[in-house]
Amino acid sequence: MIVRRAIAGDERGMAEVHVRSWKTTYRGIVSDEYLESLNIEEREELWKRGIFHTKAFVAEEARGIVGFANGGQERSGSYPGYDGELYAIYLLKECQGQGAGRELVRQVAMALREAGYRSLLIRVLRNNPSRHFYEALGGSRIGAEQIEIAGDLHEEWVYGWPDLNVLYEKGDQE
Repeated sequence: MIVRRAIAGDERGMAEVHVRSWKTTYRGIVSDEYLESLNIEEREELWKRGIFHTKAFVAEEARGIVGFANGGQERSGSYPGYDGELYAIYLLKECQGQGAGRELVRQVAMALREAGYRSLLIRVLRNNPSRHFYEALGGSRIGAEQIEIAGDLHEEWVYGWPDLNVLYEKGDQE
C-alpha cells in the first residue's frame, strides 16, 4: 500500500471510500435511513470542488484507493492555540489496522507543517469506535461539541495535538 498526495482523478475513489466508510463505521450511530441515502456521485462532486483546497492524501493498493485524509486551517476559531485541522480521514474497514491510517495522518501533518501550521485538532463522533485511534496517536481530548446529522444531534469529541510535529516525528522513529 502506498500513501501519496491526492491528484485530479482521485475524486471517485475518495467518494467511494467516503460512502463505504460511513456505512460501516456509523451503522448503529447515525440513522440507517441517512446512511442509505449517501450517494457516491454527490460525494465525488464535493471532492472535485474541494480536493485542491486542502492538503489531501490517498492510500492506494493495486485495486485502487482504499483510504484518504485531508486537512487545512482550523475552521471554527473556538480552540485558541490550534491552527490546523484534520478534516477527515477514512479507510475501508478491511484496510484498517495495517498502518495506512497512521501514515495518512503523518502525511497531512507534514504538509500542514510545511504550510506553517504548528498544531492540529480533529472532531470525532463520540460513539465512533475509531476515536481510540486518535488517542493512540497521542491526541488529548480538548473539547466536545454538538453536531446535527439528518435531524439528530450527536456529540463530537475534539482531540488536539498542541505540537503537530509529534504526529510525524513518531513515524520517523518507527
